[in-house]
Amino acid sequence: MLAKSWKKICLVILIIACLWNIISKFVYKLSFDKIVNEYQENYKSQEETSKDIS
Repeated sequence: MLAKSWKKICLVILIIACLWNIISKFVYKLSFDKIVNEYQENYKSQEETSKDIS
């Protein structure tokens, strides 16, 4: 049984692995963008406060 269907099994595993990779990249990209935006906002607010102090 397994000898006859190993190509199908490998194809299913390959498709699942590719989908998992794509989804994880989207999740990482979204969270990375969020972190960068928060960092930029904090940097801008620190710049403004340093200008006010000077």
